[in-house]
Amino acid sequence: MWSTHWLCPPLLFRKKLPKKPVHGSVLRPCRLKSLSAQLLSAADRVDAGMPTAIAVANLIAIGCSHGLVLVFDPKQVLKWCLGSTAVGSQYGSVSALSFNRDCSRLLCGFAKGQITMWDLTNGKLIRTITDAHPQGTAILHVKFTDNLTLAVCSDSGGSVFELEFKRLIGVRTCESKCLFSGSRGEVCVIEPLHMNYTIKDHPMQDVTVLAMASLSKVLLVTLRPNLKVMFMQPLKGDASTLPLLAWQFVVIQVSEEDRVIDPVLAYGRDQTIYFYQVICKGPQDIRCSGLQKIDLPYKLLSINWMNARTLVTLDKTEKLHVIDVRSEEELEVIDISDVQLVYGSSFFKSLATGGNVSQALAYAGEQACYQSIVSHSSQLFTLGTKTVSVYNIRSWNERIDVLVKQNKYHEALSLALSFYDGKAKAVVSLTSSSSKRRDIVSHLILELLFDYVDLSMTKLCPDKGKIEALEEYYQEIVPVCVDYCLHLNRTDVLFGRIYERFGEDIIAKGTFLECLEPYILNDKLCAIPPAVMKDFVCNYEEKGMLDSVEACIVHLDIASLDIHQVVNLCWGHGLYDAIIYVYNQGMLDYATPLEELLMLLSEAVSAGKPLSNDQIKLGNKLLVYISCCLAGRAYPLGDIPTDHIEDVKNKVFECITCLHTKKPGSEEPTYPHLRTLLQFDTREFLNVLALAFEESEFNTERGVQKRQRLVDILLKIMVESVGFTPTQVGVLFTFLARQMARHENTIIVNRVLFEQVLEFLSNPEDESRHEERQQALMELIHAGGLKQFNEDKLLRLAENAKFYRVCEYLYEKRREYDKILSCYLKDPSRRYHAFNYITSIIDSDRTESEKNSVRREALKSLEDLVSIDCKQAAHTVITSLASNLKDIVDKLSSKPTLLFEFLQGVISYRDAQGSAINPDKQVNIEAEIVEKYISLMCQFKPGEVYNFIKATEGYRLEETLAICREYKVSEATAYLLEKAGDIHGAFRIMLESVQYKLKIFTQSVQSTEQTINNKVLFAEVEAVLLVIIQLCQRNSGKMDESGRESLWFPLLEAIMSPLRKLKDHVDKQILEDFKEMTRHVLNSMMGYISPPAILQKIVQDPAYNTGKFGEVKELIIGMLDNYNYEQTLMKTCKNLLNHDLHVHMRNLTKAANKGFVPRGENCQLCDRSFTSSTDSDNVIVFRCCHSYHLQCLRSVGSIHVIEGFETWVCFTCNNARKTGRLQSSRFHRYLSNPQATQTSSQKSRENLMDPQHAQDFEYIRKSMKTKSRLAIMTELSKPEQSRTDYTRTKSTIFNHESFQLKLSPPPPMEL
Repeated sequence: MWSTHWLCPPLLFRKKLPKKPVHGSVLRPCRLKSLSAQLLSAADRVDAGMPTAIAVANLIAIGCSHGLVLVFDPKQVLKWCLGSTAVGSQYGSVSALSFNRDCSRLLCGFAKGQITMWDLTNGKLIRTITDAHPQGTAILHVKFTDNLTLAVCSDSGGSVFELEFKRLIGVRTCESKCLFSGSRGEVCVIEPLHMNYTIKDHPMQDVTVLAMASLSKVLLVTLRPNLKVMFMQPLKGDASTLPLLAWQFVVIQVSEEDRVIDPVLAYGRDQTIYFYQVICKGPQDIRCSGLQKIDLPYKLLSINWMNARTLVTLDKTEKLHVIDVRSEEELEVIDISDVQLVYGSSFFKSLATGGNVSQALAYAGEQACYQSIVSHSSQLFTLGTKTVSVYNIRSWNERIDVLVKQNKYHEALSLALSFYDGKAKAVVSLTSSSSKRRDIVSHLILELLFDYVDLSMTKLCPDKGKIEALEEYYQEIVPVCVDYCLHLNRTDVLFGRIYERFGEDIIAKGTFLECLEPYILNDKLCAIPPAVMKDFVCNYEEKGMLDSVEACIVHLDIASLDIHQVVNLCWGHGLYDAIIYVYNQGMLDYATPLEELLMLLSEAVSAGKPLSNDQIKLGNKLLVYISCCLAGRAYPLGDIPTDHIEDVKNKVFECITCLHTKKPGSEEPTYPHLRTLLQFDTREFLNVLALAFEESEFNTERGVQKRQRLVDILLKIMVESVGFTPTQVGVLFTFLARQMARHENTIIVNRVLFEQVLEFLSNPEDESRHEERQQALMELIHAGGLKQFNEDKLLRLAENAKFYRVCEYLYEKRREYDKILSCYLKDPSRRYHAFNYITSIIDSDRTESEKNSVRREALKSLEDLVSIDCKQAAHTVITSLASNLKDIVDKLSSKPTLLFEFLQGVISYRDAQGSAINPDKQVNIEAEIVEKYISLMCQFKPGEVYNFIKATEGYRLEETLAICREYKVSEATAYLLEKAGDIHGAFRIMLESVQYKLKIFTQSVQSTEQTINNKVLFAEVEAVLLVIIQLCQRNSGKMDESGRESLWFPLLEAIMSPLRKLKDHVDKQILEDFKEMTRHVLNSMMGYISPPAILQKIVQDPAYNTGKFGEVKELIIGMLDNYNYEQTLMKTCKNLLNHDLHVHMRNLTKAANKGFVPRGENCQLCDRSFTSSTDSDNVIVFRCCHSYHLQCLRSVGSIHVIEGFETWVCFTCNNARKTGRLQSSRFHRYLSNPQATQTSSQKSRENLMDPQHAQDFEYIRKSMKTKSRLAIMTELSKPEQSRTDYTRTKSTIFNHESFQLKLSPPPPMEL
């Protein structure tokens, strides 16, 4: 049944359910053995051939490849064998079959295009039709309509024809009419609508409808009473798939009360099925309405209706899919590949007539099975090469039996429950009445449960195993029984036969009882028989799971409990919730459990020991219980009966305010219950009272008196006696202040008490519980309890007690924001918030005088701010205080450590804010302040000075240099000297540092007592050495050879000198480390000092003059390797530059030799033709193809003189660009005046390059942004010796610091 609101296609499998629904086996496959055997026999006995087509009605007809048709009755008895092999050799294979409505006639279509009609009452041939369609095409479909004299057929040419049978004067004729021509799209399938004559007075009884589908569209036409196209829809899909059609009458819900039965056409292709309802109000008023669309994950071969709710599809892997149409749920998948399905691909290729079909139809028909899968009367027939099979929808109880036989009881029960709830799909043979259906199915479910429990306790139960394994096993069995019994509302069965069966095994019985707990807690199971409840409690008591018992008791009906047993159990094990529940629900007594439990709590509180978790839990439960009772609600859930609410409230109130207990002791204080609750948790108990005071009972005249009485009792207990902390007293007066503000003139409290509480809380001599007393005072102020007190007195008390938050509150009211800042600074827990407070005040809309007062207080307390956080202090000073940094520095100059931290914060803030992207945020700091910071850094962190001055700016060079010299910070001094241009001075300082580090290291190595790790000292030497090498490398390119030698040779001497002292040292590793360090210096200096000079220096050194080549071999070989590498690199660069220059020159030459064609025959300025020019008129053609007379260009000023040569510029392009100085792009040729041409040629010979080439070379130099290629080539082309001599006397481009090569692959050369 469809609803009309299903016009939008629902999603397939909308969501994954927690548990996938069980459908069981929906289809029952059955092989027609007798029919299949006779089919094989006919192939042998009468040479019938292979089966090719099947038609099913009240009879079954099977066509064969040799032209024979076998007709069987419903009992699989062969009734007729129609045709002969002789006919088969003439007509070809049977390609299509169709019965008429009463099965008296059979139409047969053949592969060679003929159609025959047989009388099934006598087995005689009635008609042979050979001219119904064009010759040379196979019959793909032939179909009877409901009209006994009307049929339709389609051929492999894609055309559709109407066949009308007539009989005149004993002569049988057939008239053919083309309904659709294959030239407009080949129709692949046709399907006439057959009326359901059980539906009376349907408006479509007099209408004959035909559905047709081609590879691109679906059409619906009426044949009778007149021919008309009533529906057309495009149809797309994979080229290898055919369109599919299927009709079915379906009950469609129009509204909540009205339903109609209309035909529904299911059509599809590829992976999509569409459903359209045909709505007919009369023969002339027929329309189609879309119902839904199903997208499938497989490609379709066939679709067939089994009934109005169920559709069966076949995919390309020969699997049947049973689909519930409304929910789009797949119910079952059956593999029928073993059937060996018959395909009609030969008919779609028309092989019998020469294969004269389109490639599209032949490709799509590779797996055509229109004639081998048919449905009739909720049965699906499949035709295989050797067998015929039928598939029926199983009845509902048969589907359950199939699962039971497979021992799948869980699935069987789930399927049965879906039948019970009416949620099952493809249901057959089950009454539609809801009550009857439930009675029938529930009986079956119970029988299944009994069988399931019996099997679980016998055959399926593990014979051996641990107790835990058996418990896990039963934990899977019991919930199934409980779920189904609760669903069927048959707890009598659950606690009867099923419980008795589980009770036979002690483990099963315990597991059964424990599995009841979640159902009780979720209120699914509210009543348990007393006998079972007794077993339940005993089982939990034995296992020590009494908390679970308590949780379950409060959810159960009190009538099902053994009250005596439960009460004794609860008191014995402290199950307080259960005690309250049993007294409340079973005895309607709300005061007794409260009294008893308060006595237990009183003993715990008065013991003077910390409360245990159980005692705290008891106290909290009592507070909640009191709150519920005073509000008229049951504890722990539900409501008190309406007629008992007032009585419950009064009794509970009397209980907690009673003067003495029922059995008072000699030392029992007054109001013991109130004291107990106040001592347990004062704040929460007073909150309970505050909630109770909101009830209507306390707003009456009597209620006001009760409230005042309770307030007086509270004051008497807490103020006039001892035993309560300041916090508890403060909480009481806060409570009273709030109640007085809420209930004006109804609560009376002596104001003197409030003064006493105020002085008590703000006592400066009491240093205990400082924060607790302050919080109590704050709550009292906010509650309005101190409105009548003098604020000056209150402020004085708060200041003396160091209640800074109270002071802040009072200062806020006075708008004294500077004093609030002092409170922040004095309060140790909130000092860090002072910065945010300053910023918030300065950025607010307060008056300027108020902001200035905060600024003055902040500057006054600057030392405190810096001590809290120097970075935040600097940020605040710069952004909010707007004060002069120099004044602040002068103010802090007496405290250098504090000043250093402050300036460190200032510099950090400057570096964090300033950037090249946001120059407006850059913070400018005076040079004197930066220098002061550097001076302080030299004192406190000298190791960071070098990195700071290297990375920052804003200081004066001379002053900073003097500071660094004063504090002897060598690296920073050397850097500043280098920056000032004193390279040798910087080098000397760094060299002294290296020598000092080497001296310490040498002494440590030679010393017998090593106090410092040699590796650490050697690492320090390497670090300083790296700095001085970088210094030499940076400045060697700016010096001549003697200057470079004055840097590198002293450094080399300083490194090599320790080797003389350590030459005979036993530790060879230290010697190797020194030699490695020497090699590093040598490799670094080889780019600046000639190798012969370096080699001479090494050989002359005493450390290497032993005469053994082996000691200097590694150094010399390393120098030679480095030399060879640089020589190879230079040769490679030279070759690359040669090639690059060649490519550019070739492109320039090519451009210069290219001819240019003028755009017209006239001058662009004077518009005179060039052909009429005189011999003295020179014509200039530019690269842009504009052409002018030379004189015309001179007259407009488009000529420039560059380096003594005339250069022309295109007038038109120059005006269009509107630029300043333009480079010429002209190429001129003299079309006349040979004399001028000769003169120009002589001029060009005198110059190596014309101006255009010079312009191109200039462009190359600018684009590469490096030294001129010609300069590089000139330098490289010099002889090796002359270049070496030259480098000794003068710096070359290779020694320049900014020299770098930009190497890139050259452009491809055109050969």
